[in-house]
Amino acid sequence: MQIIEGFKLRTVLDENVVVPESVGLVNFNKMISLNSTAAFLWKSVEGREFDVQTLADLLVGEYEVDPQTALRDSEALAKKWIEAGIVKE
Repeated sequence: MQIIEGFKLRTVLDENVVVPESVGLVNFNKMISLNSTAAFLWKSVEGREFDVQTLADLLVGEYEVDPQTALRDSEALAKKWIEAGIVKE
């Protein structure tokens, strides 16, 4: 997977929001807000390829979470990012 070029994480009014940098990417139905954990993951994989296991490993390394929970949560997050059109497989 990889973040689609042109989407950047910005802080807007104390909220982490993924925003398009190009008018061609704008679809306000697909704007996405990230909690601090998802923002950490986004920043960690921005500009490189990654997979669900990469996300899970990052979670385990940063937070007190067991590997199974981290993997399950990473799968759910990756699915949401793909459905939102901000990450490609």
